[in-house]
Amino acid sequence: MKKFILFLFAVISCLSAKAQTFTLKSADLGGQFTNEFASNTFGCTGLNKSPQLEWQNAPQGTKSFAITMYDPNAPTGSGWWHWVVLDIPASVHQLKQGAGSQRANELPAGATQGNTDFGVPGYGGPCPPVNDAAHGYVITIFALKTDKLGVGDKASPALVGFMLNQNVIAKASLIIYAKR
Repeated sequence: MKKFILFLFAVISCLSAKAQTFTLKSADLGGQFTNEFASNTFGCTGLNKSPQLEWQNAPQGTKSFAITMYDPNAPTGSGWWHWVVLDIPASVHQLKQGAGSQRANELPAGATQGNTDFGVPGYGGPCPPVNDAAHGYVITIFALKTDKLGVGDKASPALVGFMLNQNVIAKASLIIYAKR
């Protein structure tokens, strides 16, 4: 009977324990991008601020993080990379609103921004073509098994994506929509 009670207690403990999963969230974003985070190029008149992002429950062995923002619906044949942030130290668990600005210098020490499909590093907000269906922008946090990704500052977003996928332990994403 004693063994049965111990077994039952172990089963109940396991069932009641919540699994802690790697999670990405933002206090700034809901289901749709607002003008505050939209681009100010290609006819859009947004403020082009990068959103606040925070993550929790990184897997054991994480040595750094990277963040990307990608539009798979862009009418290019290959999507559009809007933001690439690399080499975020494992001790960091959020980026402040506006961290993607090249002028603000708000990134954590050691983190860098890679080139986007705009041809420059830094955050480039959404600006889908007029009358297109809503585009889903995928913001992803990568937990990486390396301190530094090891790509140069001129690396293409595609090369960065390849290296991220070679070093990923886990990832979490948000999808935010934009239409005009």
